[in-house]
Amino acid sequence: MISFERLDINDVDWDKVNDSKGVNIFQTLPWINYLKATQKVEPVIAAVKSDGHTQGYFTGFITKKFGMRILGSPFRGWTTYFMGFNLLPGTPYHDVLETFPKFAFDDLKCHYLEIIDPNISCDGSEGLSYRVERLPWFALNLTGGEEDIYANMKSDCRRKVRKAIKDGVVIEEASDIAFADEYFAQFQDVMAKRSLISTYRIDTVRKLIEYLAPTGNILLLRARNSDGLCIATDIFLALNQTGVGWGAASWRQYQYLHPNELLYWHGMKYLQAKGVQKLHLGGESESFKRKFGSQEDQIYRLKKAKNPLLERFLEIITSPKNSNFRNWVLRKL
Repeated sequence: MISFERLDINDVDWDKVNDSKGVNIFQTLPWINYLKATQKVEPVIAAVKSDGHTQGYFTGFITKKFGMRILGSPFRGWTTYFMGFNLLPGTPYHDVLETFPKFAFDDLKCHYLEIIDPNISCDGSEGLSYRVERLPWFALNLTGGEEDIYANMKSDCRRKVRKAIKDGVVIEEASDIAFADEYFAQFQDVMAKRSLISTYRIDTVRKLIEYLAPTGNILLLRARNSDGLCIATDIFLALNQTGVGWGAASWRQYQYLHPNELLYWHGMKYLQAKGVQKLHLGGESESFKRKFGSQEDQIYRLKKAKNPLLERFLEIITSPKNSNFRNWVLRKL
């Protein structure tokens, strides 16, 4: 029988929690502390047990919006790709998911929950009472050698990488906090190009560097032109065999030099050498991501409300619109 035991975050044996090759960067203490510093959230770490034996752990956060307690693992606007469960091999996800709402609603007193876990398949949630939303998602296979991932890129992308090098674009790995200012200014320019505004503040990027840089699990990249000007930036995260393209930005007037392609190529090589086998790129910008050889991946958001009326309300106000609108609505609730 599956049960859950909430743990005091100060008493968690993090070496034991992370003693698994399946743990992802978003389930680690530095990321938890980063979210605590940037969001109004309460961390939830729970041991997943079967007949009294610990089978793994759950990572999530409780946030409050308009009187509702929401359990997100993760939730919209947290700059977090996924969280979910870190389970021992052979632990049945179906049984864990079937039991979990009782823990969320009765023990944690939440009204609504969302889970994105890269290990949950559509079949794994079949027959359960969650609403399942397939997310637009792309990922790169980094197994094999450097020659393999280069050959997997589209020819036009390889040409742009070579041209960027020929035109004097240089990639450097950064570690200074000033990187946040460069990245955020370029990110705002990217958003302005699409008639959008930034979904997070500059302090979010500064805190990201502050909490993740000491771990060695973040890669900050600058692209400089031949005059030494920083014209593009990129942020990658990595832990064990899983990497994440967290953010990319550049100045519009220098995109003819193709710094973004060279940044990605550098990041792919770095992560591949580090042992990363899969690089998650998320959704949006499909054409850009496909030219590096990425493929559509099956990542799902599981959603459930304690009250059927609340669930129906959320479904009505979000289902007719696009994903950006749905995310905006649920961030505001």
